Amino acid sequence: MNIAMLSYHTCPLATLGGKDTGGMNVYVRELTRHLGQRGVHVDVFTRSQDEHVPHVLHDLGYGNRVVHIPAGPETPLPKAELATYLPAFAEGIQQFAAEKGIHYDLIHSHYWMSGIAARQLQTVWQTPIVHMFHTLVQMKNRVARSPEEKEGDYRLIGERQILQFADRIIAATPAEQAQLQFLYQADLRKVIILPPGVDTARFYPIPADEAKAVIGIPPTDRMILFVGRIEPLKGIDTLLHAMSCLYNDGVQCQHPHYLAIIGGDPSVSAQEMNAEMARLQALACELNIRDVVLFLGKRSQDLLPYYYSAAEVLVMPSHYESFGMVALEAMACGTPVIASQVGGLAFLVQDGKTGFVIPDDDPGQLCQRLAQILRQPDLRQTLSQQSAAHAQKYAWPLIAEQMVQLYQSVLSQQPLAKLAAP
Repeated sequence: MNIAMLSYHTCPLATLGGKDTGGMNVYVRELTRHLGQRGVHVDVFTRSQDEHVPHVLHDLGYGNRVVHIPAGPETPLPKAELATYLPAFAEGIQQFAAEKGIHYDLIHSHYWMSGIAARQLQTVWQTPIVHMFHTLVQMKNRVARSPEEKEGDYRLIGERQILQFADRIIAATPAEQAQLQFLYQADLRKVIILPPGVDTARFYPIPADEAKAVIGIPPTDRMILFVGRIEPLKGIDTLLHAMSCLYNDGVQCQHPHYLAIIGGDPSVSAQEMNAEMARLQALACELNIRDVVLFLGKRSQDLLPYYYSAAEVLVMPSHYESFGMVALEAMACGTPVIASQVGGLAFLVQDGKTGFVIPDDDPGQLCQRLAQILRQPDLRQTLSQQSAAHAQKYAWPLIAEQMVQLYQSVLSQQPLAKLAAP
């Protein structure tokens, strides 16, 4: 079986924590690796953003390739401009397939722009399309805090078109399925719920002292952790207000701790700095907590298990998450998670068992739950053990096997069957 995997706007090999790198990069990379283990050949096509990076890389193993297709300038571009080069991207994929003499049985596209490119390929190849949105513009626009955060009608039109022509739509959670049904009037006969997985060979509990030694912090340090893109949607300001609450309530004095924020680039000049990063750094100063908030910038995927295992708790105060890969990785490392009750997080994090689910944009509730974990080591240990056990249900071998079953059902034109998702 040959699969053309489309990840147009972001490369699965990119370092996490950048503007457009996050859970989707991990998803595409790990799914490709685990499909390769099952003998499925996958070529991942992404837009070339650096002329100095080889156009074909074999970093994912098992004969599977990441193919960087030149489409427009080989530099990072704003998402609104990226859509302009979709026809060139699809043409580049066609040319690659012709040069290599390869026929793809199925196209698996990710995010709305890849779906539009998939349609152009489908017209030529007569190949079925499996699509995953990862995020939905109607949900993002609903929680946007400013006009600048909203995306235009061009994306909504694109998402609606994909729902019409794709053969299957993958929803990460029942919440996303409901959003597709009620906001987009999607045909649910096409939609299947299949969550992302976690690499349990990479993400597993590491003794805290050993993890702290690797990342270079003292064994007595107590760290609250955030991992993700630095953007308003992630609700990091809510976390900073909760840290201020802990300080004002005396928890910081009784149980010394600090917040480590992984993501973005805090070291660039004020002119180059991401507007949200600048806003958050200013807010930390305004709240008088700058000395207990560390902006660490990007970290490699190889280091993340050590950060998760070293942390007391991971916090995801997002206003919207279609799933929440970071939460799953942290739980696999035995780290409790406190998350907003939004989107996929409300299904992934089990309240009182693997962590806590709190109302969105509620620093008071977040402060209370953080204090509970900091003050009660026995509770934290129980949550830790239950988190690691729960994450095993999402191990990539199980998820990849279900994906193969989905591909086979599409290729055999069988009706959509229910898969045994976690």
